Amino acid sequence: MRFLNFGSLNLDMVYQMEHFIRKGETFAASRLDKFAGGKGLNQSIAIAKAGASVFHAGNIGADGAPLIQALREAGVDTRYVRTVEEVTGHAVIQVDRTGENSIILYTGANGAVTSEQIDSVLADFGTGDYLILQNEISRIGEIMEKAYAAGLSIVLNPSPMNESIRALPLEKVSVFLLNEIEGTELSGRSEEDGILDALTQKYPDAEFVLTLGGRGSVYAKGAQRIKQGIYKVNTVDTTAAGDTFTGYFMSTLAETKDPARALDMAARASALAVSQKGAAPSIPYKHEVEQAKLCKAEE
Repeated sequence: MRFLNFGSLNLDMVYQMEHFIRKGETFAASRLDKFAGGKGLNQSIAIAKAGASVFHAGNIGADGAPLIQALREAGVDTRYVRTVEEVTGHAVIQVDRTGENSIILYTGANGAVTSEQIDSVLADFGTGDYLILQNEISRIGEIMEKAYAAGLSIVLNPSPMNESIRALPLEKVSVFLLNEIEGTELSGRSEEDGILDALTQKYPDAEFVLTLGGRGSVYAKGAQRIKQGIYKVNTVDTTAAGDTFTGYFMSTLAETKDPARALDMAARASALAVSQKGAAPSIPYKHEVEQAKLCKAEE
């Protein structure tokens, strides 16, 4: 069992702010930190730190060497990362005093995926392997079509959510990991049960994980529902929480075939992630998640 993450690679510039900038406002940041990031990179690192074998495919510019280093240090195989003639994708992130974030993305090299690149990468993968996708690179639909034909199980985190997601061959997805906003956009429903009922009816063969912020998360397949609460921590920075959840859920699910266990490990890992600053650097290793003494928040 192997994971191929065809995903984004970003340089994150994180500004600590008293509050998010408002229209027409100029306000000084109290601190600037630079981190390796991008939903793709974060999820690859989370999968690797959770103990699974993961290969990252994507593009960087000439300024992207720190991203390769961050992936390799976490145990991610980077043989499918290309350097292209475009600036590395990057993000400008505001983190307010409560730990919440606001993010501006620039696609850069992430938008330079080619058909030839897709064919070359997928030639090395097939039945039994998982493909992890987000919505921060180009040619996602083509990647999905070719991966499905090659027998890979497709895992989609439709973030950031926009109209392009609706044009994708979503019937080919094996596992969806989404938040309430993404779930509402895909289902046309606004409440938890309605979202999952609509999506499981539309895609009866797929598994779904709906994250609910402070209310935890829920797994769904057909009529099955498994709920998971959150763990109490002091929130410092929520930047990589969702990516940590995705990586740990998929790694644990692939290993154990137990969605309840996968939800719990993902909840524990993401709790530890939000208690630390930064994106990729905040993602914990599996032994740290297993040894952490965490208490569930009251429901």
